[in-house]
Amino acid sequence: MTENLNSRNVEQYLIKNPEFLKSYLSKHGAPDITHKDGSHSEPSSPEIKIKRLPNFTSGRINSITTSIFKKYVEGNLERIKKTSKDRNQLLSMSEDEVFMELIRDISTELDVNVLCHKILKNVSILTRSDRGSLFLVRGSKDNRYLVSKLFDVTEVSTISESLHTEETEIIVPFGRGIAGFVAESKDTVNIKDAYEDPRFNKDVDLKTGYRTHSILCMPILNYEGEVIGVAQIINKVTGNHEFTKQDEEVFRKYLIFCGIGITNAQLFELSVQEYKRNQLLLNLARGVFEEQTSLERLIQKVMLDSQDMLKCERCTVYLTEDSTNKGGKNLTGMFAKILKKRFYKLLALAVHQDPHSEDDQVQVKAKPTSTKDVLFSMAFDLHAKDGGNIRIPSAAEVANSRNAEIARHVVLKGTPVNVSEIEIESMFGKVVGFEEDGYKTKNMLCMPIFNNEKKIIGVTQLVNKLNGVPFNENDANIIEAFSIFTGLGIHNCQMYENACRLMAKQTVALEVLSYHATAQQDETDKLVSSEFPTGQEIGLYTFEFNDIPLDELETVKCTITMFTEANLLAEFKIPLEVMCRWTLSVKKNYRPVTYHNWRHAFNVTQTMFTILYTGGLIKKFEGLEVLGLLVACLCHDLDHRGTNNAFQVKVASPLAMLYSTSVMEHHHFDHCIMILNSEGNNIFQSLSPAQYRNVIKMLEHAILSTDLALYFKKRGDFQKLVQSGETEYQDPYKKDLLKAMMMTACDVAAITKPWEIQEKVAQLVANEFFEQGDKERSELGETPMAMMDREKKDELPKMQVGFIDAICLPIYKMFAEMNQKLSPLYDGVLDNKKHWQQLADIHEHEETEPVQSSPTPEQNGISQKPDSKELKRKDLDGQCEKKGSKVTNSKKTQFCILL
Repeated sequence: MTENLNSRNVEQYLIKNPEFLKSYLSKHGAPDITHKDGSHSEPSSPEIKIKRLPNFTSGRINSITTSIFKKYVEGNLERIKKTSKDRNQLLSMSEDEVFMELIRDISTELDVNVLCHKILKNVSILTRSDRGSLFLVRGSKDNRYLVSKLFDVTEVSTISESLHTEETEIIVPFGRGIAGFVAESKDTVNIKDAYEDPRFNKDVDLKTGYRTHSILCMPILNYEGEVIGVAQIINKVTGNHEFTKQDEEVFRKYLIFCGIGITNAQLFELSVQEYKRNQLLLNLARGVFEEQTSLERLIQKVMLDSQDMLKCERCTVYLTEDSTNKGGKNLTGMFAKILKKRFYKLLALAVHQDPHSEDDQVQVKAKPTSTKDVLFSMAFDLHAKDGGNIRIPSAAEVANSRNAEIARHVVLKGTPVNVSEIEIESMFGKVVGFEEDGYKTKNMLCMPIFNNEKKIIGVTQLVNKLNGVPFNENDANIIEAFSIFTGLGIHNCQMYENACRLMAKQTVALEVLSYHATAQQDETDKLVSSEFPTGQEIGLYTFEFNDIPLDELETVKCTITMFTEANLLAEFKIPLEVMCRWTLSVKKNYRPVTYHNWRHAFNVTQTMFTILYTGGLIKKFEGLEVLGLLVACLCHDLDHRGTNNAFQVKVASPLAMLYSTSVMEHHHFDHCIMILNSEGNNIFQSLSPAQYRNVIKMLEHAILSTDLALYFKKRGDFQKLVQSGETEYQDPYKKDLLKAMMMTACDVAAITKPWEIQEKVAQLVANEFFEQGDKERSELGETPMAMMDREKKDELPKMQVGFIDAICLPIYKMFAEMNQKLSPLYDGVLDNKKHWQQLADIHEHEETEPVQSSPTPEQNGISQKPDSKELKRKDLDGQCEKKGSKVTNSKKTQFCILL
């Protein structure tokens, strides 16, 4: 039947049936297959011109219509059910009929797997072979290999039985085995006895129990003569069980059509992939413009929209510190330049500008030299098994993640990384693939995310492809598009957030301008010409120092005295006039609130002065550090509004928009920088650039440390140092920890003063808290917390005891253990606790004591004076120390809120 099937016969058939050729070309012919006149009209001769390279940009559209294409992509294409020819039917057909059947299959079947399965099945019948297999070429030009697509196809096997997926496929390198040899050499191999050929791998027979005798293996070539696959048939079941030349001819002719089908199917598959990729890009673009108010929501939206295309077990997006800057310190662009020119003196705090540099000079961050220099501020982790839920790992998890270490490597090198399990082990160590949660990394694809300035602001990381095979070039193209749009989205979010932040900063600047001003020249001159008391005369070196008898001017003079006797003016060449003007400006920039005012700042500074000199801690610090600590104490509550951080967030104040954490503390620091940058107020004017940067850094650290939320985080580490007998504190981290604890100890030091001073200060604190509580009740319609509720003022002595136990006693006890000279602070807290406990007991006793119905002394005409305890209870109604709250750990948050 197939003996006369050759190219000449096919040509004669087409000449005799021109209508068939015309119909076939109109339906399935590519635009580059034309007659000499360029038309698809009926040919007058068999001469057909075939261009070597197809031109897909001209001519007709692809034969697959738009509707069919969309149905195929969406999985709604109805497959035409055809009855396969059995052995008898196929053997009874003529050669022309066999090839017509094959042509119809190619024209109607879009699935290359189904088509090739049918071809192999027919070949097995026509050549009387037992079974056949199909291998396709994969990999790059430099690293090509074969993968089994259809394996052990027999005339009775189904496609589901023979089809190998990416999870079950067999990989054969070029040049290895019979199939690999054929792929590399492009030669036909006809082996009569497989076991006598050294290229044959007997292990397959040993595993399956099948005995291979004869093999016929041929390459499948595309129109450019490149190998795109290898097909082989095994064990002829008739005659001498050897494949003949006629079998080779039949096999070769069928493989020509098989090659056409594979090429068309691969082109179609690329079209589908490109279509899906374009749809992904459109969705990502839509998401970028729909969500630009929140960086976190944008990243989550982009990841969820891309989930179907990424096809991996885990997708993580790491963002560097530059991409999530929320402190407002790196503002750039037109908005920043305009506002800097208009409000430079007040907005200098936004850029922390060095007075020794030019106004527009920008400090460029050094390029990282190792993965330790790469810091991720945030990460988004998407697990396929979690059903699309995105988790945000903690900073500790990101720091310890071994996958994050590979992402840091990508940031360092600036190039994508596509690694398998073996490559991961060779590059990063054998255990690097295991995360702390037991997750196993088998293969990984990482792509850097760039911003508009070509700087890396993050990394996209895909882990473990769902089908278990390594990531390929198509995956790299998808993740590249994903990363581009992620970078674009981050840039848009940053622009939007920066604009909002700059407008908030402008609002704050205008508010500050309307209220505060630099000290007047006549005030400065008067202070410069006055006499300053000595520290010994006024008692500045004592822990029992009392500022109440002093007037406002005297507190300013005492401040100058502390800086003078600390030798700071002489050591750092601070002119007395500048020192006086700066001190007066700081005092003027404290609002006349009930407690967090100038006098509180002055007392905190005096306590720091006493701890350093009377407490003996001065030996642990250099002169610049002493200067930074005293300046930080004096400025730590600048422009305090008498309300805490929680209140600022509740009312959505411009400050709350400007700072995401430690709202008031950040504002105090920025206000401190603003005063320093005001004309005639820079007490750091004689410092070198390096000293200036260091002291500014110390100021920020010290002022932010007054946030009790940070105190609770650091207290445990400080306690370990004290218990271990640490005395030097020369290590940078240990010294910063000591400074932070000293700031807190000074900030709440009113609790250590003699009772006569403590009860008066407590009244001031309580009144300020009640004022905030009144605002919350009247302006927000909320019931304030007990500490700020006037209606619950009788409970304050008990809460004050809780405040002492939870916050004050631990820190002062640690300082007393560290240095016996600081014991007066601890003793003062213990003494005040006794007084507060007595008042709490009196209140509790009155609450539980039954009411007597006997007439009062006044009713009997007897004048009755309250006893001393009653007087104390009434005097201390509503009193509470700063940051007071209850003692249990579960209520530490309450203490933090009070700040």
